[in-house]
Amino acid sequence: MTLRLHFLGAAGNVTGSSYCVELDGKRLLVDCGLYQERKLRKRNWDPFPVPAADIDAVLLTHAHLDHCGLLPKLVKEGYRGPVYATPATADIAAIVLRDSGKIQQEDAEHKRRRHEREGRKGPYPDVPLYTVEDAEAAVRLLQPVPYGEALGPLEGVEATFHDAGHILGSSMVFLRVRRNGEERTLLFSGDLGRCDLPILRDPTTFDSADYVVVESTYGDRLHRPTASIPGSLSKIVNRTHKLGGNVVVPSFAVERTQELLYHLSGLLAEKRIPPLTVFVDSPMAIRVTEVFRRHPELFDEHARALLREGRHPCDFPGLVLCRTVEESKAIKHHEGTAIIIAGSGMCTGGRIKHHLVSNISRPESVVLFVGYQASGTLGRLILEGLETVRIHGEHYPVEASVAKINGFSAHADRRELFRWLSALSRPPRRIFVTHGEPESSDHFATYVRGKTGWETRVPAYGDSVALD
Repeated sequence: MTLRLHFLGAAGNVTGSSYCVELDGKRLLVDCGLYQERKLRKRNWDPFPVPAADIDAVLLTHAHLDHCGLLPKLVKEGYRGPVYATPATADIAAIVLRDSGKIQQEDAEHKRRRHEREGRKGPYPDVPLYTVEDAEAAVRLLQPVPYGEALGPLEGVEATFHDAGHILGSSMVFLRVRRNGEERTLLFSGDLGRCDLPILRDPTTFDSADYVVVESTYGDRLHRPTASIPGSLSKIVNRTHKLGGNVVVPSFAVERTQELLYHLSGLLAEKRIPPLTVFVDSPMAIRVTEVFRRHPELFDEHARALLREGRHPCDFPGLVLCRTVEESKAIKHHEGTAIIIAGSGMCTGGRIKHHLVSNISRPESVVLFVGYQASGTLGRLILEGLETVRIHGEHYPVEASVAKINGFSAHADRRELFRWLSALSRPPRRIFVTHGEPESSDHFATYVRGKTGWETRVPAYGDSVALD
């Protein structure tokens, strides 16, 4: 048996997740993510590291763009095989990919016009990375597979999805490879969630695996308890209401928006915040919330109890869902304090940029971050305290307050990652630490080695290792 693992993304950085498992010349891809860090975006435009037509199957851990966002480009380059995912992931990925194709086209046209006006060229072509048609072609390849149901993506390979507790439908991928009397097992954590998150069930644990690929987004730190979120959120909302500004929340359309609505619903029910208008200005987030309604079987016990009481965890009076551009533009004419939730979560595109333009120079408003901000993104620059930021080609002074609530993270921290690994009853042959900024991955790998003595390494982008 010749078994190799190629690290094609999220190695030495957070986004662009992609791994290739090669068995006797056949290739299986785990994730196909978009790069979102500014310094790495060029990789999105490069030909895929493995020829697309040479890939036999794709397994998708979940529907965040940094895990599925390059699928349309892969299809554009010639991939025609199946893309396996859980039913909820398939539903959400269809929404995410179509939205991404639309944004790619709109952004390319916007840049083309701006560059013509300014008489210059940008670092990337003034054409979309992929189109809505490319996204539709990728969506047609999605094949839903429930948690725990074995599938055979390659001859000699059995794959199963297990609940990762990160977002609705998110999964870990467990591979059992058998060939010529030999057997090896590989476990991909995907993005590992946390225990006791609202709505979702806790992550699955495993007794054994020969090789483990584990994420490390927060491998060098500990989160604040999720119990602190309502208090922090109510404090920010009440202070901003008193000042007469808006609470502007760049939020991922998948999971983070729904979790935020869950907490706002609770605060309103308990009268810990005034009955403000809450705008969800994201057609994609609205469609994803509808997916939540279709998959209550994935909810934890507390969320199911709310449903039995006739309350949906993502709904409450004062919630306004903005689907059209006209509805989005009307928000800036709203009188009084409002909570504006819009995508994208790292401020790299979408409607959030328009709300930042309207609010980032208002001292009475606050920009509230509730998710990870990758290095080089507009969100990260704002969070790091840049005095002036560039949005839509114009510069704006940052005079609004900037706040972050860390407890919202859907990624496990160092303690939670190690607890998940510690469920293994015997040492893996090797652990690969990925999906983290270098200091985070290095810290977590050192921590695991120090605690267990297990062979643990941090692969670099493009590394290829024999699993023998």
